[in-house]
Amino acid sequence: MSKEKLFGKTLTELKYLCTRLGLPGFAGKQIAQWLYQKEVYSIAEMTNLSLKSRELLEQKYEVGLQPPINVQVSADGTKKYLFNAKGGNFIETALMPDNERKTVCVSSQVGCKMGCLFCMTARQGFQSNLTAGEILNQYRSIPEWTEITNLVYMGMGEPFDNIDEVLKSLEILTSDWGYGLSPKRITVSTIGIIPGMKTFLEKSNCHLAVSMHTPFEEERKNLMPIEQVYSLEEVIKHLRAFDFGLQRRVSFEYIMFKGVNDTPRHVKELTRLLNGLRCRINLIRFHPIPDSPLQGSDDETIMDFRDTLNRKGILTTLRASRGQDIYAACGLLSTKELVKKQEKDY
Repeated sequence: MSKEKLFGKTLTELKYLCTRLGLPGFAGKQIAQWLYQKEVYSIAEMTNLSLKSRELLEQKYEVGLQPPINVQVSADGTKKYLFNAKGGNFIETALMPDNERKTVCVSSQVGCKMGCLFCMTARQGFQSNLTAGEILNQYRSIPEWTEITNLVYMGMGEPFDNIDEVLKSLEILTSDWGYGLSPKRITVSTIGIIPGMKTFLEKSNCHLAVSMHTPFEEERKNLMPIEQVYSLEEVIKHLRAFDFGLQRRVSFEYIMFKGVNDTPRHVKELTRLLNGLRCRINLIRFHPIPDSPLQGSDDETIMDFRDTLNRKGILTTLRASRGQDIYAACGLLSTKELVKKQEKDY
């Protein structure tokens, strides 16, 4: 019979667990410190708990950390880690070093149900949500975890389709009893699920990134079916009504597709749509995926697009492309591994 994992539980959950087991009230915080502030892999290592307490815990619980099963290393230093997921599936995590900055990109779901045309993960379909522990395991279980300076929730899945577990993971990352990271070091990306976005904005202080990719409704419907449920206009309306303060940032992700969303017409509409909203646009080169009708814009078009938006007062940057030689597009590595497993099982 498998044991329940302690890793990924909040302080409130750990205190409740201790009460249920008849352990002292202060044991919950002790366990949290062992889980998130010290490098332990077993309950036996939690030596400031009494032997009796550890024995009680070990009857039903384990720490629950899981190492990656594979890693690919790019010539530019980017690494893609592959982890096992429930149901014989896989998730992937990217580590992106940039001088003193080391960013880890984590997944929040196994697969995804949102069906974006440009996304390889969408072709896997939705398999399951990740627990807070499974999300955090991607950070804690890579060898470079103590060097990480920034986290982004931009891997496989839609974070706000798994809002409760994502918020739990953020609480553990930013609490003084957890990892104690600054919310300013964490960005969560969404395609625009408004209820989850509103909950996130109210309950977390982390940065928000919204996948836009075109300012026009019909084009966005073709690229991102979510536009039929939560329109970009409505998303921006809610963002305008929220007080981000001076420390919190909202950005828009914009993958550049040749002949689709890279014209002067798009610059004009972006300027109208975002006028007066304190934000930035992050332009992203398209990482090709198999059998896609989409192509990436050329560099000259991208640079001109960026410069024109900046001249019009919309802060716009170009995200550096990383890991081109190791299945750069999100979902490629895990899909490849899944296909290989299915062929083997067949």
